Amino acid sequence: MFGTSGVRGPVGDVVTAELALSVGRAVGVDADRVVVGRDVRETGDLLVDAVAAGLRESGTDVVDVGVATTPTIARSVGWRDADLGIAVTASHNPPADNGLKLWDETGKALDRDSLSTIEERIEVGETDLVAWDAVGERTSWTEATDRHVDALVDAVSIPDEPALERQPSVVVDVGSGTGSITAAALRELGCHVETLNALPDGRFPARPSEPTPANCETLSRVVATTDADLGVAHDGDADRLVAVTKDGTILDGDVLLALFGCDAVERADALEHTGGESSEPAVSSDELLVAAPVNTSLAVDDALADVGASLTRTRVGDGYVAERATDPAVVFGGEPSGAWIWPDETPCPDGPLAACRLAALVARDGPLSDLAADVPSYPIHRESIETDEKAAVVGALAASIADGAGPGPIEATDDRDGLRVDLGDAWYLLRASGTQPLVRITAQARDDDRAQEVFEAARQLVDETVERESD
Repeated sequence: MFGTSGVRGPVGDVVTAELALSVGRAVGVDADRVVVGRDVRETGDLLVDAVAAGLRESGTDVVDVGVATTPTIARSVGWRDADLGIAVTASHNPPADNGLKLWDETGKALDRDSLSTIEERIEVGETDLVAWDAVGERTSWTEATDRHVDALVDAVSIPDEPALERQPSVVVDVGSGTGSITAAALRELGCHVETLNALPDGRFPARPSEPTPANCETLSRVVATTDADLGVAHDGDADRLVAVTKDGTILDGDVLLALFGCDAVERADALEHTGGESSEPAVSSDELLVAAPVNTSLAVDDALADVGASLTRTRVGDGYVAERATDPAVVFGGEPSGAWIWPDETPCPDGPLAACRLAALVARDGPLSDLAADVPSYPIHRESIETDEKAAVVGALAASIADGAGPGPIEATDDRDGLRVDLGDAWYLLRASGTQPLVRITAQARDDDRAQEVFEAARQLVDETVERESD
């Protein structure tokens, strides 16, 4: 039900008030207090009412933070001493969609075991409903966004004498969602801020919610034709962030991952990183790690090696990255899709925090385009092959590769999410899509010819396997 990023889909089909009520009842079996909030979608209020009703029927108190970013909702779980948080959001999906994403008491995406328990309760109808005089209370907490702004300002420092010789000028594309908090925090930090699409509107009339390069053309044009130093854009619930350089170029997600990761490593070294508030002993610089999914570019490995750190790979999904980031050695986690996690601040992807960190990085070290130019660029090839037997195909591919098929020679394999094959000078990933009848192929090398060679061999292997499994 919950997938890798919560339950999400068309309202009235996949997502209904009945589903939200059931989730509330299932969570309420063992939760005393739950934070709820929503993004700006037209159906958010009815779904929040339904999930709150299910919680209250179970005797669970509900703290309603109203319309807020998903990272605000996740952070509020700890701020309000709650057991769990529920964000009603479809993140970057179209306006017809909505969904539910759950957060534990630390602000981390609820783990797979806990989600499975909730799914099982819904399937069998397990509830713990209370008498009329024991229902939970529903209260509003209107200070959540202000508290988040304060946390961002406390976490980030922009130098008094920046490399730009003035405070950064930032254009923030809110995308008609909840991300205006970013503009507020940047102004508090002393930046000059202009906004685009700042009026909340769950129909997303200005641009689609997902901040892809095609959807952010206006942001690119505004940044390139003004004196702005950089631009940032959010999706509907502001857990994602993409960045635009002064000349209007939208940075590749792997480049931004490398920049954030190296910055986190350097700051951790400078502060003698101790894992945030953890009681763990200090972590030496040669043990510092950045967590990212298996489809992350070699460019990130090489950039981190230059600052004495390394990449630790996870399954695809920000919840898996956040889980890995609980290791005190991990100073940063991210996904090239735009989810960025600083575990010393919060285990939730926090787009506003990413915007503030990026502005501080540019203020300290100079233009974003110059910083991005220092990150290696390597050829990468991607393709998706249609098949209704994607799980069987990936299983058969793993067996064939173990028997010596496909590109080689193999140095290591990683089967935590599909099959990632490390060839030393190249790698390829064969992975079943989590949402579509596809097997996805990714291949990369530091050399163009080698990347093409590996990709063609991997694609041929997939084509042959799909044909065989379809017979």
